Amino acid sequence: MEYLLLGFLTSLSLILAIGAQNIFVIEQGLKKQYIFTVCLICSVSDGLLIFLGLFLFHYFNQYFNSTVELIFNILLLIFLIHFIYSKIKSRNNKTDFNQSIEEISFKSIVLKTLGFTYLNPHVYSDTVFFLGNFSKNFLILEKIKFGVGASLASFLFFFLIGYMAKYFSKYAHNERIWRYINYSIIIFMSILVLIVIKGIIL
Repeated sequence: MEYLLLGFLTSLSLILAIGAQNIFVIEQGLKKQYIFTVCLICSVSDGLLIFLGLFLFHYFNQYFNSTVELIFNILLLIFLIHFIYSKIKSRNNKTDFNQSIEEISFKSIVLKTLGFTYLNPHVYSDTVFFLGNFSKNFLILEKIKFGVGASLASFLFFFLIGYMAKYFSKYAHNERIWRYINYSIIIFMSILVLIVIKGIIL
């Protein structure tokens, strides 16, 4: 129980920081677009990466170098720039809050969610490397309990922010409010781009 709780609290403290992935989940909640699918992909992915870090940390620590990190950062940069461009391009489009979910591309949602998850180096640094390193001296049973606790924190967090955003979306049924939300997302993502560029340069 001790390691289960430790894993839960440690993982929760890492994912509480607002990042690109969390913003995307919140946005899909506000739009009521495949919320369960988005939250499930993010949660399961976190769980897989957490256990990957727990059992293969030493292997990844040996092969993960600055070149691999640079590649991940460049991929994330390209992905974020494309996302920002699409947001700017559609910033003045009228939002149909009653749009049927069937009219939205399921494939597009899945690919975007996977992109925000697996092209984000912070996901790897938090799940694989931090949690893997943190638990490297645990016994195998302790590792499993720690991993289960950490995974539960991810499931709880993503489904909570996704469905809370859906609940509060009724207050966003105003074109002006939604436009401000879009501008905020563009600004936040642009700041992330600058941070990624700084990481590449330095």
